Amino acid sequence: MRETGVSRYIFRGGKDMLSIFVINFIAVMLFMIGVWIISLLKKDASIVDGFWGLGFVVVAWITFFLSEGYPGRKILITGLTTIWGLRLALHIFWRGWGKEEDKRYQKWRADYGKKFWIVSLFTVFGLQGVILWSISLVVQTGQLSPMPSNLTWFDVMGTVVWLLGFLFESVGDWQLLRFKAKPENSGNVMDQGLWAYTRHPNYFGETVLWWGMFLITLATPGSFWTIVSPLLITGLLLKVSGVTLLERTMLATRPQYQDYVEQTSAFLPWFPKKRSKSS
Repeated sequence: MRETGVSRYIFRGGKDMLSIFVINFIAVMLFMIGVWIISLLKKDASIVDGFWGLGFVVVAWITFFLSEGYPGRKILITGLTTIWGLRLALHIFWRGWGKEEDKRYQKWRADYGKKFWIVSLFTVFGLQGVILWSISLVVQTGQLSPMPSNLTWFDVMGTVVWLLGFLFESVGDWQLLRFKAKPENSGNVMDQGLWAYTRHPNYFGETVLWWGMFLITLATPGSFWTIVSPLLITGLLLKVSGVTLLERTMLATRPQYQDYVEQTSAFLPWFPKKRSKSS
């Protein structure tokens, strides 16, 4: 039976795919170990948040140089990942410049005491490395197939969705930075701009852009399984490290946040509810 391009990719490309996955996993772990060492020198484990986006950039470029996929899609995926990763890293480093270690890591440091230096390697940096690599599977897989050898409607739709998410995340972050920079807003709840329509425009935006990346990858054969990537980041931001954790902290430290919760959509953007006359 004559071998088609698709069958060559499926039966011969599997080994190359696995090799690239393994190389990227090793690269991510080495990257995180490097960041861990820096955290020990600085005595600040929260720097891992700033390096998070840069880890995806590393994975994207390693895959770009090792894979033999369609060049146009490789450039698209790597370019979008690089733009997102660099912007996120710059934002987080700028936001935390000159500040003490994040309270989450301070608590863990106090809980583990002198053992925190080694515990953090596994519970903070190693764990985030595994999660980073898992989410990046969509970035890796989308660059592996030489087919289709042109950009499709999946690529176009995915890019549009990605851009929508990127704008929500970056504009939301920028609006919050400006709000916090004004002394008169100290202790107040941000409920302006995009924050008037969703309590977490940055988390919503990040979720959306990963679904956009999934659509781009979906243009390649046998890639539906990479839906695990957007599902994972969506679950983490909604139930673990994002919305749930931040809401708990805000409700405990700022009583007026409850009013904001009652008036504003938690995640999906929607028109705010009108204040009741009694309030």
